[in-house]
Amino acid sequence: MTCPKCGSQQVMVQEVNEMQLKEKHHGIFWWILIGWWWVPIKWIFLTVPALIVKIFAPKKHKLVTKTKSVCTCQSCGYLWEV
Repeated sequence: MTCPKCGSQQVMVQEVNEMQLKEKHHGIFWWILIGWWWVPIKWIFLTVPALIVKIFAPKKHKLVTKTKSVCTCQSCGYLWEV
């Protein structure tokens, strides 16, 4: 493998893991069937308890991991993805 920047043959290939934190959201079917009436009722009639739950309830997160190959030129330090 050759470096596209300097043409050197001294190239190291590494696997890199990228982790990203995503929030879980309700799907379209939940909003069509339940959400359109539940959310307004909850905020109109249960405002104080809803605020307490919103503040103290754990957030719904999902960890997404992606793996990609990255090449590093040992001569010039140029990085690129394979």
